[in-house]
Amino acid sequence: MEITVLGATGATGTELVRQALERGHRVTAVARTPDRITLPPSDRLIRVAGDVLDPDSIGRALKGAQVVVSGLGITGKEAPGVLTAGARAAVDAGPDFVVWLAAFGTGGSAPYAGALTRGLLKTFMKNEMEDRTTADTTVRAGGGAVFHAGPLSDGPLSPARRTVSLDDAPQRLFPARVSRATVAAAMLDEAEQRRYGGRIAVPLER
Repeated sequence: MEITVLGATGATGTELVRQALERGHRVTAVARTPDRITLPPSDRLIRVAGDVLDPDSIGRALKGAQVVVSGLGITGKEAPGVLTAGARAAVDAGPDFVVWLAAFGTGGSAPYAGALTRGLLKTFMKNEMEDRTTADTTVRAGGGAVFHAGPLSDGPLSPARRTVSLDDAPQRLFPARVSRATVAAAMLDEAEQRRYGGRIAVPLER
């Protein structure tokens, strides 16, 4: 399969690229500074420059994409709208499928999170909530799958990992932590199997 990864220099994006190559896919890794993609050279890896806030550059980067998988996130340096711009660019490129990463407790999963979690997210992500919600809605409206993950860690891939629908997500005071490796594996499973198109899925370590 040909997989295009957005946000390929981030921690989750790097894991998506690495695991996609391990699975034998051809990968186009998109980043504002593709030279910062630290994975070893591969004849199945193409590094491409693209900025989701620059319509021309991201349009060129996504042209002809078969499946788009996003590891985009927001850092303190990011301007509001990065996720919305990325989601719209991914959908507008017309790929067969989009798999998007989001945070549990935002957007469509907010009603499923505890009141304390919602309060914390509104406090610490108050400038990001609209961006996250709009990106989430954009991808699902385009038929893509959105993965709402709990707090991310740098732990190993969980051998007991599973993916559930939002309705089947465990009820907890706080969302369970999940490793980036586990999230990347779940998102690539979805790219291959396409079980949650138009819906929200929750990746879990067990």
